Amino acid sequence: MKTIPELIYAIESEATAARFAEIYGADAVGVKAQQERYIKAVGRFCEEFDARDDMAIFSAPGRTEIGGNHTDHQHGRVLAAGVNLDVIAITHKRDDAMITVISEGFTPDYVDSTDMSIHPEETGHSPALVRGVCSGFLRRGYKVGGFDAYTISSVLKGSGLSSSAAFEVLVGTILNHLYNDGKIDPVTIAQIAQYAEREYFGKPCGLMDQTASAVGSFVAIDFEDPTKPVVEKVAFNFADCGHDLVIVDTKGNHSDLTDDYAAIGAEMRSVAACFGKEVLREVDKDAFYANMGQLKGKVSDRALLRAIHFFDDNDRAAREADLLRAGDFDAFKQEILASGRSSAMHLQNAYSIQTPDEQGIPLTLALTARMLEGKGAWRVHGGGFAGTIQAFVPCELTPAYRDMVEAVLGAGSCHVLQIRPVGAVRIL
Repeated sequence: MKTIPELIYAIESEATAARFAEIYGADAVGVKAQQERYIKAVGRFCEEFDARDDMAIFSAPGRTEIGGNHTDHQHGRVLAAGVNLDVIAITHKRDDAMITVISEGFTPDYVDSTDMSIHPEETGHSPALVRGVCSGFLRRGYKVGGFDAYTISSVLKGSGLSSSAAFEVLVGTILNHLYNDGKIDPVTIAQIAQYAEREYFGKPCGLMDQTASAVGSFVAIDFEDPTKPVVEKVAFNFADCGHDLVIVDTKGNHSDLTDDYAAIGAEMRSVAACFGKEVLREVDKDAFYANMGQLKGKVSDRALLRAIHFFDDNDRAAREADLLRAGDFDAFKQEILASGRSSAMHLQNAYSIQTPDEQGIPLTLALTARMLEGKGAWRVHGGGFAGTIQAFVPCELTPAYRDMVEAVLGAGSCHVLQIRPVGAVRIL
């Protein structure tokens, strides 16, 4: 850990500039902006807490889902990546058990790391994530303790890039380095983060978001055994294929969507239960289709459609990874388009039936198709219902595409992303 002057000097050093260029895929201007962002965070930390001489800095990225829409909670396959938007934390290890996290723009969170009871009033709020991560550490025999942290995030809440997973993984990474000598592997931190979100925060999520944030880079993940997910990095650079990876925030209302998300998993499991299984990954695809007549009436039609989506997108995620490894980007785009059609028609997560008048995702997909037909690819991104779409846009069309989208959805709704080569890390 460093003193304040040492920390600022290190942030401004050539070595850190080189690291920022790698982590954020940034040019000189972008590196300078990151250095200023980190120095700002140090200053805010010193304003909120007594100035310390033993601070450390951590970073955890947001993620983008490339393939496998709602397959992870059924122990399926996904293709995902850490991105160059992240949550950073300036931290100081305390001598007691109290954790104080002040996130820019939000009220402080206070958590006693010795109190692992579930606090119902924290459900859906960040203190639940901090408490849940501490609980997950203790359940696995790891150490926890107090710390102060000031965080700044470029992973906007509700952006579809999983700000909650980045925050959970960040807390886990801090505890890993401050109290466990950095010995805990990224996948274990991801599993602990998922436990926190499911058991304490109250969101029935899969494991993809946390794994992509913890591991970083381009990863193909197989959750057939969720206690030991198989994570394989995929060497691929979008710059080599002449396309930009773009996320568009459709400005939908994210309130009260937990029931929509939960229904997907519940309906998929209802189909699996007809075969005496817990999740669809355990069900034979051919047996599912062979027994369709017997299944209809036992479960809802929507459950059957969502099962069809799972089987197709689970296979598709593996093909997408293989196509990227082979450098066949045109075929990869066709798989992305097929995934998007399946999400809309079978999974049915393009909008919420609770608010049928709000269809920002279908509208944005329609506008995107009109401009990129025959040139790019597009799909629902992440959980769906309200939120973001993903598009692979030919670089020469990106400025026009951004102008078109933002004319409808507003400035700042279109984000061109880069893949981050590392996951959650200690920066200094």
